[in-house]
Amino acid sequence: MDIEQLRSFLAVAQELHFGRAAEKLHVAQPPLSRTIKQLERELGSTLFDRNTRSVRLTASGQALVDPAKEVLEALRRARAAVASADHGEIGTVRIAFAGVSTHSLVARLARAVRSQRPGITLELSSQNFAQPAMKRLLANETDIALGRWDVIPAHVKATIVMRDSLVVAVPDTHVLAGAHKLSLSQLAADAFVSLPLHVGSVLPDRLQRLAQAAGFVADVAQIAPDTQTALALVGAQVGCHLTLASVAGNVADPHVVFIPLDESVPVSSDVHLRAAWRRDDSSPALRAVIDELLTLDTEL
Repeated sequence: MDIEQLRSFLAVAQELHFGRAAEKLHVAQPPLSRTIKQLERELGSTLFDRNTRSVRLTASGQALVDPAKEVLEALRRARAAVASADHGEIGTVRIAFAGVSTHSLVARLARAVRSQRPGITLELSSQNFAQPAMKRLLANETDIALGRWDVIPAHVKATIVMRDSLVVAVPDTHVLAGAHKLSLSQLAADAFVSLPLHVGSVLPDRLQRLAQAAGFVADVAQIAPDTQTALALVGAQVGCHLTLASVAGNVADPHVVFIPLDESVPVSSDVHLRAAWRRDDSSPALRAVIDELLTLDTEL
């Protein structure tokens, strides 16, 4: 039994006339009659009672109608699914994102995908830092990584999805808490709370380099495991913390004040958020999610 036999059977079952069924299928009547006879031989049962005046379904033929329709509908759905996958309309895309600063963007992306690409499922995983997200991407454990990296591997493609800048978080009791901008040199005598310094950690690197350019070594009073903890320590007056403008937009703590950094010293301060994916990943669903990500309004 094949698809063409079932399609021929349903045409005759609907028309109850071989001539009209043949016209509907755009075939000649003799080949249609042979197709029905072949189907009957394969099933070992007569599907139609036919004579010179009429064609009627037998009990066996009536029993085949619904299953035949289900098979053709399943075929239609299968073809539609393949076409949708080819156009990026269905699929699963895994996203690893790092840090508080990405939460708002990820939430907006999830809403956009649900609205514009309802056939695509997002699997989201949060990382404390950007480097683990990149490692997951390289290990094919995620499809998109969101983070900040100074070095992008050669077989990874990355693009800026949100421009960002450096700010300093200070306790609300700090003498400079009312400043509109400040230079890191104004905090030379202050203690700092820092994130862990490891390979690829952008903010600890920027703190060290900016302090060095300003002529001092940052006094790191405490290492915090993540941004939330660092800001809690700032609120507790343990020290200041170099962080991101996007973090300030995602945190509401009355005991922490965020002040933009005004640096004239020529030190690299690129802290823009990037989306990264493997160059050899040709998934249409991935491309569709990237397109949605790039159309988001990401101005701070």
